[in-house]
Amino acid sequence: MNRSDSNRLSLTNLPTKPAVDPNELTVGIVHLGLGAFHRAHQAVFTERAAQLTGETRWGIAGVSQRSAAVREQLAPQDGLYAVLTRGTDSTSIDVIGSIREVLTAPEDPDAVVARIADPRVSVVTLTVTEKGYRAANGGLDLSDPEIQADLAGRPPRTVVGQLAAGLARRSGEPLTIVSCDNLVANGPFLQRLMHQYADAAGLGGEQFEAAAFPASMVDRIVPATTDADRDEAARLLGVRDEAVVVAEPFLQWVIEDHFAGARPAWDAAGAVLTADVAPWEQAKLRMLNATHSMLAYLGALRGYETIAEAVRDDELAAAARELLSADVVPTLTPPDGLDLTAYGESVLDRFANPALKHRTTQVAMDGSVKLPVRLLGTVQDRLTAGAEPHSASLAVAGWMVYVARATTVDDPQADRLKSATANATTPTALVDALLAVETVFPEPLRENQTFRSLLIDHVSTLTA
Repeated sequence: MNRSDSNRLSLTNLPTKPAVDPNELTVGIVHLGLGAFHRAHQAVFTERAAQLTGETRWGIAGVSQRSAAVREQLAPQDGLYAVLTRGTDSTSIDVIGSIREVLTAPEDPDAVVARIADPRVSVVTLTVTEKGYRAANGGLDLSDPEIQADLAGRPPRTVVGQLAAGLARRSGEPLTIVSCDNLVANGPFLQRLMHQYADAAGLGGEQFEAAAFPASMVDRIVPATTDADRDEAARLLGVRDEAVVVAEPFLQWVIEDHFAGARPAWDAAGAVLTADVAPWEQAKLRMLNATHSMLAYLGALRGYETIAEAVRDDELAAAARELLSADVVPTLTPPDGLDLTAYGESVLDRFANPALKHRTTQVAMDGSVKLPVRLLGTVQDRLTAGAEPHSASLAVAGWMVYVARATTVDDPQADRLKSATANATTPTALVDALLAVETVFPEPLRENQTFRSLLIDHVSTLTA
């Protein structure tokens, strides 16, 4: 710690003493993707479980996949940070000490592999976003340059490369690897990618066969932290926190009860352990995430900076409700105890929270990988049922116009998307240009004339 900053959050500058001293925690979890979402979600569950049970073996080694920014924020604070929880009418703050180590993969990839291989580590969790899996057409994209570089023998920098190298070096208790990203059947999906990578790399063995890949579903809105948030955190804590993250009160984690070995008492902290995550996952992806994307694209096109502003637009709120009731709910099997209609209204209420300044452009990122899992499954299911997915098509059309109009598109396929739309001067040309991107739209949708006609109608309206 840099002791020169005497007013910085640290172990010697804690506002309140926790039941379990962070210094007592040993690393039992590795987390890949040390962004704000993890710090406001899985790390919070882990912190609460430790405080409730007194267990000290579940400290987290967090891995930043890109930059050292998080490490530079956390290191002077002894790994501590706060979660600033903003409700519509109230604000609270809690200090989290579950992250005990920060690794930066580009700087020291061998250290990441060594931590995954550490026999004291029982669980790896991931929040690397959809694009972090480097998948294409339902499997691992073996043509991806980063995957190829890992397969060629460099110290691995891709998620699957890191996990495979760690498993290959590992002995003792088998590992449980929990994907927490918005992917359909994310656990089995990651397991498939891992086996494809291992086959290509000539890896395998007992640890690969014994590893468990439970599916999971996560939910919490975590907007980007602003300087004003840091100032408010300092006021509430009495010390400065440069790593504070902001979140809504709602917090949910549903995990398939399929672990290869020991695990934290996440269920004691409120996580739901279940035999089947799929109904929960589909409800969240198709209701919350799809509506989030719709409001992001349509809201950005109307000049709204935040999702809360967009959902307060009566026309956009009506479009979101129609998406849920007319297109999404008919495709879902509700999980036990979940009223889909009430859940849909709760989603819109959460989006309308003015305290969460979740930017439309932030939610609009990575549309080429989000659309297939958030919206296109609903479109296909409605078409298969003989219905016209009017509202879901409007959301997709919003993405198309956003891609065409945005000065900068933050997307792993940005160059291809911009190239496809460069000469699309009419609604029909724009729709046909983007429908032809086979890495976004599967063949049945590319060739479906009902879907194409709906898109052309919506794009015509949006560009009028």
